[in-house]
Amino acid sequence: MKEYMVSIVTPVYNAEKFLKETIISIKNQTYTNWELLLVDDCSSDSSPEIIKEFLKKDNRIKYIRMEKNSGAAISRNTGIKHAEGQFIAFVDSDDVWDSKKLETQINYMLKNKVGFTFTSYRYMRECGIKTNKIARAPKKIDYNGLLKNTIIGCSTVVIDRNIIGEFEMPVIKRGQDTATWLMLLKREKYAYGIDEPLVDYRLVGNSLSSNKIKALKRTWNMYRNVEGLGLLKSAYVFCFYAFNAIRKRL
Repeated sequence: MKEYMVSIVTPVYNAEKFLKETIISIKNQTYTNWELLLVDDCSSDSSPEIIKEFLKKDNRIKYIRMEKNSGAAISRNTGIKHAEGQFIAFVDSDDVWDSKKLETQINYMLKNKVGFTFTSYRYMRECGIKTNKIARAPKKIDYNGLLKNTIIGCSTVVIDRNIIGEFEMPVIKRGQDTATWLMLLKREKYAYGIDEPLVDYRLVGNSLSSNKIKALKRTWNMYRNVEGLGLLKSAYVFCFYAFNAIRKRL
């Protein structure tokens, strides 16, 4: 089967602790036709030096340095603008891919002619120890389903631009990934899930998503100010979201 180019977009900001492990997991992919776009959002640690060491050994790895600190949404959009692949994938700088992640996902997309997929993912402790807790991907999810259950992990997503079209992430401080998936589900009826834990999602203590109160506020803000939902519908889907968020972590 022909290997189509996959452009993998990774925003990087002071990621020296885990970045090497993330990059190695990309290099270990059984699907080999990829480019890794590492967008450095003005890191002040050794992240640039780590990236430059990999640049010397693999020309599929690209380094983009932002002119000023701009946040994850603009960094990801910068990566998307530089992407050459038909497929766009995302991985955060502290997450880890299974070696067959791209092979499994791209083959599924080509076989079923779908443009938007995501996978299950496993929770991993900050130290790198994998847990037994897996966030299971449903077979498919639509716009209203995603409003109630933010099950799509950013590091699991692959988009076929030939089917979905060009896109960029909304420039909001938090939750830009979920806002993007909702935007795309207004174009494409379903995102299709692959129920295999092909990503290890690292639970980092000081990450934005680790603060539950902020996550709740972020989601409510997205309903009201990004999606433009009315008060009653926002409250309705928010109840489902909160329930599913709790269930996902138990």
